[in-house]
Amino acid sequence: MDSVRSDRSVDGTALALKILVAGGFGVGKTTLVGSVSEIRPLRTEEQLSEAGQLIDDIDGVERKTTTTVAMDFGRITIRAGLAVYLFGTPGQDRFWFLWDELATGALGAVVLADTRRLQDCFPAVDYFEHRSIPFLVAVNCFPGSRSYGPHEVSRALDLDSGTPVVLCDARDKDSGKEVLIRLVEYAGRMHTARLLDSAEPDPVG
Repeated sequence: MDSVRSDRSVDGTALALKILVAGGFGVGKTTLVGSVSEIRPLRTEEQLSEAGQLIDDIDGVERKTTTTVAMDFGRITIRAGLAVYLFGTPGQDRFWFLWDELATGALGAVVLADTRRLQDCFPAVDYFEHRSIPFLVAVNCFPGSRSYGPHEVSRALDLDSGTPVVLCDARDKDSGKEVLIRLVEYAGRMHTARLLDSAEPDPVG
């Protein structure tokens, strides 16, 4: 799916945007997609096996019993005529070969972070930075975890200046929707700036 569609889609939506939800294993990607989706989300979860536990780092998420093996998919209407299609990526290294396909045509991405396992979102941050895909970091505030401000998280992740960091509760629909609105606004500014830069005439030597 292209990141922006100007034609009217089959469900009457004038504009549809594609957004990825990425991050480490057990950070809340499936939860976020499910909490905001207006449709029953498509999930490709499988039970964690004993063999998988030897590969996946479950420290801090010991209660997790399933894992996404392909993607999560959901849909949300931001406002009249504007819909967002959400694609949740698998978090484990062995499924990263799927990311390139999922990222094709994406307007931007949400990188979910857990401050108890902040290092787990480094690969997602690197992935989107290297491909110049606009993204923001959404800190999923788990009960009992130590709270950090956006500036502290930005510094810890060594984010580029201007990359938004927001706090959220992946279980809460309004909180998740606010994250998506912030991303759409930020990605829109980034894409507009790039179009303006590409339209500028080359300086005459």
